[in-house]
Amino acid sequence: MRTSKQFVKSGILAAMAAGTFMACQQPAKKDSTPAATASGDNNTATVNKGFIIAYVDIDTVEANYNYFKEKKAELEKKQQAIDNELKANVRVLQNEASDFQRKAQSMTQAEGEAAQRILYDKQQQLEGKAQSMRSQYAEQENKFNEELQKRLNDFLQKFNSDKKYAYILSYRSGASNVLYKDEQYNITNEVIAGLNEANATEKK
Repeated sequence: MRTSKQFVKSGILAAMAAGTFMACQQPAKKDSTPAATASGDNNTATVNKGFIIAYVDIDTVEANYNYFKEKKAELEKKQQAIDNELKANVRVLQNEASDFQRKAQSMTQAEGEAAQRILYDKQQQLEGKAQSMRSQYAEQENKFNEELQKRLNDFLQKFNSDKKYAYILSYRSGASNVLYKDEQYNITNEVIAGLNEANATEKK
């Protein structure tokens, strides 16, 4: 099973990558290209009116979207609290085991077996507790992922209500199928500004 530290690194970022946006440019139709060339107009957005693909850089969103940063910090704090509590429980159990070893020679066989059963039961309980705490953490992370996905979807519907972009895709450095991107179709800053503005309005 993955550790709680892995949840933050993989789950949230996967949701961002799955639920966000980015860019690329559809080649102009052949019947439109001559007119654009003749007029000296190099604006591809004008040539491809009605079929523009924009992109958003996910790394930049993660670094600047306040809601994401706040929730990620909360999850990391909860993860650290889980780790600290479980480590403290392990230390207590280890101390009890060490104490048993010191006293074992002075115990009868029945006393020794009883002490071993108690230690074993405590170990099983601790393992069950760890499983439960990490499962609860994973549920909280999944809820955040779902909420983040909804926020992104809702925002993009409003952002692109004028149908300016036919597609809004996602881009991440070193982990994208996009082989080329034209910076003039990078709408990352606009999207981040809108997301942060909506987040600030919610807090008022």
